[in-house]
Amino acid sequence: MKQLVLSLIPTPTPTFNNFVVGPNQEALATLKQLSLPNTNIGGHFQGICPKVVYFWGVSGSGKSHLLSALAGSLAIAVHDVVPAMVIVDNVERLDDATQIKLFNAINERAVMPASCVVVAGNAAPRDLRLRPELTSRLGSHMVYHLHPLTDADKAGALNAHAAARGFTLRDEVANYLLRHSRRDMASLMAMLDALDQYSLETGREITLPLLKQMSQPSLI
Repeated sequence: MKQLVLSLIPTPTPTFNNFVVGPNQEALATLKQLSLPNTNIGGHFQGICPKVVYFWGVSGSGKSHLLSALAGSLAIAVHDVVPAMVIVDNVERLDDATQIKLFNAINERAVMPASCVVVAGNAAPRDLRLRPELTSRLGSHMVYHLHPLTDADKAGALNAHAAARGFTLRDEVANYLLRHSRRDMASLMAMLDALDQYSLETGREITLPLLKQMSQPSLI
């Protein structure tokens, strides 16, 4: 069966370290603070913890990556409910009954010491087509608009990653990756790592012809 290397490379597990921050430094800093081991003792966060943190942005802006990274750092799952934290992605997809459950969870944690709710959606709270009492709660504390990376941002990140691995990434190789690979940064970085490994295995310099050769279908 023919398969492409581009589609065979698994998507890396989202972490804070493989999130390319771009203009979203403040949002990343907030979630890193929530993930610190010494702020989550005995099921409750120590010190200041915002009651509701809401992230919004278009597809590809990194919402799901950040929430998955936070959940992974706390060893819980997105949509899990634990004493200290609730994490919900794609809030715009919730049905009416689940919206009520989330609204109640926010209200419960409003009176719980050092607990919070972290939610992501595709629009600002006021523009969500959800129950008005829920959208009001989502916009009541910390709201971050996540901005997607431009192709120039992604190319810069790829060049920096290549330099860290000890080679110079040619513009035509970066451009090809941006056009033909999955466009999230974790996948682009994984593809670049695979290309570097292929270069070492074949003893050839990293060029566009080498990338195209690696990407050709093969019989398995």
